[in-house]
Amino acid sequence: MTNSYKSRTNLVHGGTRRSQYGELSEAIFLTQGFVYDTAEAAEARFVETGEDEYIYARYGNPTVAMFEDRIALLEGAEAAFATASGMAAVNAALFCQLKAGDHIVSSKALFGSCLYIIENLLPQFGIEVSFVEGTDLDQWRAAMRPDTKLAFLESMSNPTLEVIDIKAVAEIVHSVDAQLIVDNVFVTPVFQRSMELGADVVVYSATKHIDGQGRCLGGVVLGNKDFIRGPFEAYTKHTGGALSPFNAWVMLKSLETIDLRCRAQADSALIIAKALENHPKLSNVIFPGLASHPQYALVQKQMQAGGTVISIDLLQGKQAAFEFLNRLQIMLISNNLADAKSIATHPATTTHQRLTPEQRESLGISDGLVRLSIGLEDPDDLVADILNALN
Repeated sequence: MTNSYKSRTNLVHGGTRRSQYGELSEAIFLTQGFVYDTAEAAEARFVETGEDEYIYARYGNPTVAMFEDRIALLEGAEAAFATASGMAAVNAALFCQLKAGDHIVSSKALFGSCLYIIENLLPQFGIEVSFVEGTDLDQWRAAMRPDTKLAFLESMSNPTLEVIDIKAVAEIVHSVDAQLIVDNVFVTPVFQRSMELGADVVVYSATKHIDGQGRCLGGVVLGNKDFIRGPFEAYTKHTGGALSPFNAWVMLKSLETIDLRCRAQADSALIIAKALENHPKLSNVIFPGLASHPQYALVQKQMQAGGTVISIDLLQGKQAAFEFLNRLQIMLISNNLADAKSIATHPATTTHQRLTPEQRESLGISDGLVRLSIGLEDPDDLVADILNALN
């Protein structure tokens, strides 16, 4: 398959490798190693690996390669490398191209584990970090230095749903010959191709929308071939963060429906967000598809939809948030998101509990904030469930 086909066609057929048996559904090559016809063939394989030639599952696997090729078609990237989890992808995307003495600039509104890597781990290896308000382009400009190597951002922050102008930030980052890494999990590859906006590397937790049904961990990093098959592959295959063939097969089958799922979830999210606007028990309803969102104009220009996540802020704080969560009948309490099942999360006591109260306050994560990940249920049922729990 090539990029001449439309996205939904590539999501069904892209990257398929069929064995001699002509299977319809993609095969799971659940194997650690591979066999060579001769000792000479083994020697040659280790010198140079040809197309569809494999050495060890940590280095590559036919099922994993199908997933990588298909997600690359969706993103519009030259190449992809699948990892064991989303955080394995973030870790490798950063560490494979940084060394002691380098400087990195990051938006400060990050998922807790991403923040831990950038705020705690990178400095331990002599890498200097500067944090900026992601939506403030002047802060990005001021933070750039001649020794800046990388910039990192979440295209939509978790859980306050700030949206960053990727094209503008990319221009700033490239002005000092640095590279931009974009974590595009919340926006999804369905609603935004970050590389077309200027990102050099795009990272996903495949655990989220790509799987979309709460089954397997996985991650993927996308970029040009020189980066993916060069420093990234070398780092990942030697540090062991590769995706298992079984999980790759699950993700591969999920890609067949990601476009349909994400669009249905985003449509429902907009219906629900509109129904919650101006509710007397909420101080704020945050959804990028609402005209009240601070970056609404940017969302209309940069994204195809407002996403699948809504954040609401209950006026009475933690107690009200907990009472709300405990009254929900359809939505489930979990710290995951982007599932076919709708999920409610209290970030201050779960995903972002490691942060100090002052840090949470600076990020807009109040004790009353609840993150709603909208699933595939009927939106009318979800509206009724949420309103009943609020009332």
